[in-house]
Amino acid sequence: MKTGITTHVLDLVQGLPGSNILVELWQYKDLERLLLSSANTNADGRVEQPLLDELIPGEFELVFHLKDYWQCTKTANVLFETVPIRFIVKEGETHYHIPLLLSAWGYQTYRGS
Repeated sequence: MKTGITTHVLDLVQGLPGSNILVELWQYKDLERLLLSSANTNADGRVEQPLLDELIPGEFELVFHLKDYWQCTKTANVLFETVPIRFIVKEGETHYHIPLLLSAWGYQTYRGS
């Protein structure tokens, strides 16, 4: 059984995983924003280890840094160089998988399994 917070990136235009993308996990506590972890996606577009091993209730944000990725793929005229995804972890949950599906002009996310 998977636990923690995991993610992956898929480039919908190229139909390929989004590799070597820096992903940061932040937690919001009161008025503070705390960096919990960061990692780069692998060749399959996945962060290999959970960004957070054990879930705790609260507000979190994944930040995907895309500028270097777009440069490597020679994708011009992009709208988003950074994509933040804020979400709430509810009490009693054990695993959140938050994927990023992206193109040069938009993105989509959802709670995966």
